[in-house]
Amino acid sequence: MNAAIGSAGVVIGLLGAIFGIVTIAVGLHRGTPLLLRRASSYAWLVLAGGVIAAAAMERALITRDFSVQFVADNGSSLTPALYNVATLWGALEGSIILWSLILGGYTVLVARKFRHRLEDPLVAWAMLTMFVVATFFFGLMMGPADPFVSVSVPAGFDGQGPNPLLQNHPLMAFHPPMLYLGYVGFTVPFAFAIAALITGRVGEGWLLETRRWTLFAWGFLTVGIALGSWWAYEVLGWGGYWGWDPVENASLLPWLTGTAYIHSVMVQERRGMLRVWNLALLCATFALTILGTLITRSGVLVSVHAFSDGTIGPILLGFFALIVLVSVVLIGWRGDRLRSPGSIDSPLSREGAFLANNVLFGAFAFVVLLGTVFPLVVEAWNGETIRVGEPYFERMSVPIGLALLTLMAIAPVLPWRATNVETLAQRLQWPAWLGAGVLVLALALGERGLGTLAGYGLAGFAAGSALRQVVLATRRQGWRGLVGRANGGMIVHLGVILVAVGIIASNANIVSREARLEEGESFTVAGHELQLLSVREEELPRLFLTTAEVRVDGEVHEPAVEVYKATGQTIPTPSVKTSWDRDVAVTLSVGDWPDGPVQIRAVVQPLISWMWTGAGLMALGTLLAAFPGRRRRPTDPVSAPLATIGAAR
Repeated sequence: MNAAIGSAGVVIGLLGAIFGIVTIAVGLHRGTPLLLRRASSYAWLVLAGGVIAAAAMERALITRDFSVQFVADNGSSLTPALYNVATLWGALEGSIILWSLILGGYTVLVARKFRHRLEDPLVAWAMLTMFVVATFFFGLMMGPADPFVSVSVPAGFDGQGPNPLLQNHPLMAFHPPMLYLGYVGFTVPFAFAIAALITGRVGEGWLLETRRWTLFAWGFLTVGIALGSWWAYEVLGWGGYWGWDPVENASLLPWLTGTAYIHSVMVQERRGMLRVWNLALLCATFALTILGTLITRSGVLVSVHAFSDGTIGPILLGFFALIVLVSVVLIGWRGDRLRSPGSIDSPLSREGAFLANNVLFGAFAFVVLLGTVFPLVVEAWNGETIRVGEPYFERMSVPIGLALLTLMAIAPVLPWRATNVETLAQRLQWPAWLGAGVLVLALALGERGLGTLAGYGLAGFAAGSALRQVVLATRRQGWRGLVGRANGGMIVHLGVILVAVGIIASNANIVSREARLEEGESFTVAGHELQLLSVREEELPRLFLTTAEVRVDGEVHEPAVEVYKATGQTIPTPSVKTSWDRDVAVTLSVGDWPDGPVQIRAVVQPLISWMWTGAGLMALGTLLAAFPGRRRRPTDPVSAPLATIGAAR
C-alpha cells in the first residue's frame, strides 16, 4: 500500500507540474489572464504530490515495509527512530523525494506571494520555469529514480539499514535538509532571472522581489555547510572539519557564486550596473546546485559522502548542460538590453570593491570546480585515475582568502561612486589599529609564519571595519539599527571573521599524538594528560561496541569504535572536549584488544568553537539583513518593482 500511495503522489506532482506548464504557456500565448491565475492551483498539486510521496516513504520506513525496494535497501528494524526518519535523504531516490517536496513548498510560497500578480508575464514565466524544474525531478521519480519499486522479500527479511556513517550522529537528521533548503531555494531567483531575460525586463525590478528569497536560500546553505563540517569533525575521527572532499566542494561552489551575487546585486540596485554579472551568477548558482546533486547522488565521484551508486548521472548531467545552454543563449540574446546605464567612476568606490569581490569569488569557485571535476575529466579522457588533494586547494585558496579579508576591511567604509585617499585613511584608522593589535597579540602568543600572521592581522582589520559600521548604526538608531541589509551584512562579516580565525588557528597550531596504552598508562600531548582507565566491549543488537574510558585533564571521556553487524563496517566515535579556546579530540583504535594494548589518538586544536559560533552569527546576520527598514527605488524606471506594475494595471 505504501508503494501505491507514494507512486500516486509522484503522479499527482508530475501532472500538476505539466498542467502548470501547459496552462501558463497557453495563457501567455493567448493573453488570457484567467489561465495565468490558475497557476497557483497547480502549485498546490505539486506540493501535494511531494507531501504524499514523502509521507508514504516515511511510513514505509517507520513500519519497516520491506516490500518497497528503497526500504529493503536502506531500512532496518534495528535502526534507531531518528536515523530511520533521516534515511529518507540518505540515498538517491529518497533525496529526490526531499528535493521535490521542498521545491513544491517554494512553488506554493511564490504563488501565494504573487497571487495578485500572476497575470504579469514576468511572474508567469517565473512560475513556468519552476514547473519545468518540478517536472524534471518528478519525472526522475517516474523513471530511473523511482523510489516506490515493489520487491518480494522472504519471510523474516531485515535490511542492512542506512550507511553506518548516517546513523551515529544527530546532525545527519538536520545537515542534508538544510543543504537542500538552500539548494532548492535558489530555484526562485533563478526562475525570475530566466523570466526577466525572456520578457526583456532586465532592469532592477525583479531583483527587489527576489532579494529575500536569495538571502534565505544562501542562509540555509550556509547553515547546511556549517552543520556538515561539524558532523565531519564529530564523526569521522580524523581531527578535521573540511577535507576538500568532492561533495563538500559541491556544496561550497553554489555558496561562493551565491555570495558573489548577494554582494554585486547591490550595485545593480543602486547604480544599474553589473547586470550581466548578476544574471550569470544566479544562473551559475542554480546550475551548480544541479552539479552538486550529480556529484552527490550519481556515484560519478568517489566520496565519503556519496552514498549512492545511482544510474541517473547522464540525466543530471544533461539537465545541468541544458541550464547552462539556456542561460548563455538568453543572456546573449538580451545583450543589448543588459548594457549598464552607468559605469564605475573610481576603483576607490563601493561598486569598485564589489567588482573586485566578484572577481575573487569567481576565481575561488573556478579553483574549487577545477580541482573537483579534473579527475573526472582525466578519467573520461584516458581512463587514468588521479586525485587532486588538499595541497592544491590550500595553496590556491589561501591567497584568495587573504584578499577577501582585505576587501572585507575596505569595502564597508567606501562610499558609492568615488572617494579620496584622505577620507579612506581616516575611516580605516581604527580598523587598522585593531588589526595591528591583533597582529601584535598573535606574535606575543608565539604565532609564526607569514600567511598565518597575515591572516590574523587582516581578520582584525576586517573585524574593526565591521564593528565600526555596527557602532555607527547603533548610535544613530539604537539596536534597531542592526536590522537591515547593510548592518545585518556586517553581522555576517563578523561571523565570517570568526570562522576565518578558527580555521587559521586550528590549522596553524594543530598537535596530534598517538600512543599504544595498557590500562592505567598515560601520555601527554600539548600540555594535556590522557590516561587510559579501562576498555570494555559490548554486543548490541545492530553493532559491536568497544568503548575506552580516558581521563583528560581529570575529566573522563569515552571514545568508542562501532563495528556494524550487517556490513562489517568499522566507525570510530571520537570524544571531544570543547572549550572556548581549544578542543581536545580523543579517538580509539581497537588494536590487539583484549589481548594487548589499544591505540589512543589525541588531537589538540585551538579556537575550533569559534567556527561554530561564527556560523551561528552568520545565520543571525542573514536574518537581520532579510528585513530592511526601507527599500531603495530602482535606478531604471522602466523596470519598476512588480508592486508598481501591478498597481498600474
